[in-house]
Amino acid sequence: MTTNAIRMVKALGLSARVLEYEVDDSDLSAGHVAAALGLDPDRVFKTLVAVGDKTGPFMCVIPGSLELNLKKAASASGNKSVAMLPLRELEPLTGYVRGGCSPVGAKKRLPVYLDETAALWDDIAVSAGIRGAQMVLAPGDLITASGGSYADLT
Repeated sequence: MTTNAIRMVKALGLSARVLEYEVDDSDLSAGHVAAALGLDPDRVFKTLVAVGDKTGPFMCVIPGSLELNLKKAASASGNKSVAMLPLRELEPLTGYVRGGCSPVGAKKRLPVYLDETAALWDDIAVSAGIRGAQMVLAPGDLITASGGSYADLT
């Protein structure tokens, strides 16, 4: 399986393996993905798109087992306030659907903030840009591929 996100990671000469799983449309949670793949839920990261009052949209990549702290996201992104992007705007903005949003290869390149807990792992799993596929790569390689930075988000 190849997606735009995987192509971009490989084009940079970075290593990523792809893990596929059966999609359950009734449960698109990172916890379900972790269970389906037999991975630690703290190691499966979800990509959330938020909108700042000053910067506009940006991506937050956090452990699937945790919740995004909007105050911390605002601080990390240089905003006074932050809200989640309305779901109906996700696909037009990123080209991705809920449950398949990758921090790499979005239609519009957005700032990416990776929760600092990612650095605790040798590798983490993030969406490969389609439901049913995760790419596993080193956190530093995700930062390189997404143009992102580490931040305290949870």
